[in-house]
Parts: sequence; C-alpha cells; structure tokens
Amino acid sequence: MSANSSSTAAALALIADDMRGMDAVIERRLKSEVPLVSQVSSYIVAAGGKRLRPALLLLMCGALGYRGDQRYNLAAVVEFIHTATLLHDDVVDESTLRRGRATANEAFGNPASVLVGDFLYSRAFQMMVEAGDMRVMQTLAEATNVIAEGEVLQLMNMHDAALSEEGYLKVIRSKTAKLFEASARLAALLAQSPPAIEQSCADYGQALGTAFQVIDDVLDYDGDVSEMGKNLGDDLREGKATLPLIIAMQRGSEAERATIRQAIETGGTDQMAQIIAIVQDTGALRATRDAAAVEAQRALNALRMLPQNIYSNALTQLASQLLERRS
Repeated sequence: MSANSSSTAAALALIADDMRGMDAVIERRLKSEVPLVSQVSSYIVAAGGKRLRPALLLLMCGALGYRGDQRYNLAAVVEFIHTATLLHDDVVDESTLRRGRATANEAFGNPASVLVGDFLYSRAFQMMVEAGDMRVMQTLAEATNVIAEGEVLQLMNMHDAALSEEGYLKVIRSKTAKLFEASARLAALLAQSPPAIEQSCADYGQALGTAFQVIDDVLDYDGDVSEMGKNLGDDLREGKATLPLIIAMQRGSEAERATIRQAIETGGTDQMAQIIAIVQDTGALRATRDAAAVEAQRALNALRMLPQNIYSNALTQLASQLLERRS
C-alpha cells in the first residue's frame, strides 16, 4: 500500500479535513514545559508516515456516520500510542533509519527516546480518560497491554530459527494488528453501534493490520530501500524469523535451510544476496503474499455488515489494494 497508490490517496483525501482536525489536537497536546519532550515528540510526529491507524479510525467514523469532535481526540490518542511504540521499538532494535531519515534514538540518543515514548503513552492515557467512556478506556488499555506483550514475545523469539508460522502470527496480531483493531473498534464505540457492527469493525481492523505487516515483511526481501525509507535486511540483522524466511526454510534444501538458520541465529547479513535468492526461488514471497491475501479477504468479508457509502467503499479499496503495496 504505497503512499502514492490511488486507493490510499483517495481514502486519505476523503478524510483530509478530519486529519487536519487530528493534527491540531496533536500539536496542542504535544506541548510540554520540558523542551526535549516537545523536541523529540515533534521530530517523530513530523516524520509523517502513512498514519494508517488514525486514518482507519476516521474512515470508520465516516462509514458509521459519527461526526463528533471526539474522533479527533481518539485519532490523536491512537497516533500517540503508535508513535510511542516506534520510539521504543527503534531503541530495542537498534534501528538507525525510519521513513528515510535518522530514527529518534539515532538523533537524540536512547534515553531521550525511551523517556519521551513514556511521555506519549501517559499523555495518551490522560486524553482517553478525558473521553469519559469506560469502553473506550478499556479498548485502548487492553490494546496497549497486548502491544507490550507482543513486543516482549518478539524479543523472546529473536534469533529463533525454529519459530513456527503460528508463533509468527501471534506476534504480529499482538504487536501490529491490535492497534488497527482498536482503532476500528473505537469508531464503532463513538458511533454507539450495536455489538455485531462493533465486532465487524474490530475484525476488519485486525485483518487489515495483519495483512499490512505480512506484506511489510515481504518488502524486507522484495522492496526498494529508496521507496521504503528503511534498510533492506533489517529484520534479518535483528534476528527476526519472519514469514518469508519461515516458508523458505520449510521449502528449501537442507543446505538452504542451514544458510537461513545460521543467518537468523547470528543476525548475519553477509549472505543477504544468497538468502534473497533462496526466498525468491522457493516461492516463499508468493506464499507470503498469499497469506496476506487471506487476511485481506477476511477484512473485506467483515465490511459486509457496514452501511454502504463513500467511506466504507474507501475501506473496501484499502483492503483490496493492499497487495499492490511496494513501500
């Protein structure tokens, strides 16, 4: 789902005014009497990115007919939680590049990144309390906790070449898909939708988030670093056994399995070209894209419960076009 793909651009154009409303909340709530907090927060928020999670919340609000101002606040909360996870992620992963520029930890150091991430989490919780809705607080508190569990689970799986497809999916459903799921569910809560609609929204978010991450893992072996804004091979360097590698090990020869196993266990990228060739030759990239297609179809199925309008059509396009994503 590249930033310039027509479906993404059309969906974002629908909610351009809403995103500006969210940006106004973000700018106001990032202010702190501690200059470094504002400096680091502004640095990472200004880095942009696709902002898919708050966009999902706003699109779903449109689909369900909710036009209250609380959608701006909760979209900002979702973006703050996501930004906090990025700050902490990049420290844990020792990443140096995100969205084509230096990560916050590279620019400001690890201590500042961790502590400002904590500020963003706590600010998000202040804002969700202000919403005055126990279900909203419950949804966001659970999502934040599950994301943290996913982070720890991923840490435990580092350099584990025996990780199964099931174990891999458990991590991404926790670490990535959970905030997509929460974003979509929040829209249903704001719109006071019946339980069946709320569940459909949550199912859509979880499936879309899962497909998004599966494709992201494909791009680590089939992407363009100039478009992606990150270093190819980063996942392997961090010892992550992602789905393309898991499938390549299932399908490859004993020698090919040994090459990938050693790379995962050591975090070595000196044989990166050979590993990319193995992943491609075994059909692992196609199989991984097929796995993403299953999730994308699950997302489309969930949308059948929603009202038909320009916003739900945009959500349909987002899921349909996901497999065209190249960055």
